[in-house]
Amino acid sequence: METDFTKLKAHDNANCSTMIVGKNASATGRVLIGHNEDDNGSFVQVHKMPRMQHKEGEVLTFADGDAVIPQVGETYAYQWSEVRSDPAESFADSYINEWGVAIVTDSCICSRTDPNDPPKAGLGYGLRSLIAERARTAREGVRIAAELVEKYGYISSRSYHICDKDEAWVVQIPIGHRVAARRVGDDEIYYIPNWFTIHQIDFEDTENYYASPDLISYAIKKGFYIPKTADYSDFDFASVYQGEGSELPTNILRSRQAWGVITGRRFPERRVFSIKAERKYGIEDIKKVLRTHYEGSREEVESGVSPSPHRFSVCNSRTVESLIVEFAEDTDLTVIYRTNLRPCTSPYVPWYLGSAKLPKGYEWIGPKASKVSHFTPDAGEFVLNDEHAFWAFKLLQSLTDFDYHFCESMLTPEIERLEAQYALMKPEIERMYSELKKTSPECARGFLTQYTAAVNQEAWDWAKRMWTEISSAKWKQYEDKWRSEFRFEE
Repeated sequence: METDFTKLKAHDNANCSTMIVGKNASATGRVLIGHNEDDNGSFVQVHKMPRMQHKEGEVLTFADGDAVIPQVGETYAYQWSEVRSDPAESFADSYINEWGVAIVTDSCICSRTDPNDPPKAGLGYGLRSLIAERARTAREGVRIAAELVEKYGYISSRSYHICDKDEAWVVQIPIGHRVAARRVGDDEIYYIPNWFTIHQIDFEDTENYYASPDLISYAIKKGFYIPKTADYSDFDFASVYQGEGSELPTNILRSRQAWGVITGRRFPERRVFSIKAERKYGIEDIKKVLRTHYEGSREEVESGVSPSPHRFSVCNSRTVESLIVEFAEDTDLTVIYRTNLRPCTSPYVPWYLGSAKLPKGYEWIGPKASKVSHFTPDAGEFVLNDEHAFWAFKLLQSLTDFDYHFCESMLTPEIERLEAQYALMKPEIERMYSELKKTSPECARGFLTQYTAAVNQEAWDWAKRMWTEISSAKWKQYEDKWRSEFRFEE
């Protein structure tokens, strides 16, 4: 397929990418998940929500839907990346709870809608937090998601990725009351840009699939699906429920480049769900996918990447956070590697799940207040504030867009240095935690808290330093050029 880049519009830059590695394909022996969250004009803060007890009769409502949901007696603690913007983002936040259940999502265009499921109805923003608050395993998260969607309806069209250390599930939800889910095989690699990827469903294999009871009958009733076989073996969920309009060039391009990085070869342009892994994949492999811009490909030339390569790539102009979750047997030692904004201009900094509190400067409104104000943010939140870590990374990233290749030559060695430092320290940090835990679990978690705070403060200081060094180096380059070209006649 040839792509005419001159015809691609801003809205064609569909959002988000997710990669999953099954536990037997993983270098860690446990599931790995990586995600780029792509949104326009957004700001990200990180929260730690504590475990909470609730009174009988409490209910939950969310500003973007009309569902009234009974609260459960106890909700679990979780870390939460909140994407704040005006207008508010309903479908951008990422979660990982105290049991090591992670939830990220990708939007999926869906032209098959039912007029009886209007946009202002059911459940939207709250679904992911409800999974985080209630699920002890990924499989339980799938059940919770299905029950909520089937009862209350869902106002968007998305692919949910719900993972724990042992299992990774893809839950795909068109607008309305139906769900299709498939488990990523233990020896498989999964990648999605922004289209449904579940195709055939084995309705008998409940260990690896889930489908709403009326998934097929509803599609037939609405005319989305006309069976060609009596046993419905020709039913293709993605084709039937997504309909037309999902073949955005940016989806095709990101799928092609991501699978190319994963496999090391040019990959067919088709909506593959997963592939069998030919080797073990680790954290560094996921970083390469989430950071890719088209390096070395035809698109790198055709898209005109100078001064910035971020228009249509996996790491793109809308990326506001990238994260990779490395699960551990002891959930306190599960690490969320986060970048601040694009992963090419920020190191993946470790955040231990067992940290008792957050690093200073990475949260400006507490979790309970943020839940209340998420859809009504104050304009003052989006004004430069040097007490918020986000702004140091924002200014650094903005600087790189004026001459990415010049800035990248200074940034990349520094990012590699920091990430190598984190990797070198990791075994010792975890050994010291384990020793402390033998006598005091509280002290062990305090140690993880201090380490997480220290590396995130270091990254913040690094961003400020790199802004100064790069801007000074760029000014000197211009100054030398101007001086060399100056001519004076007496």
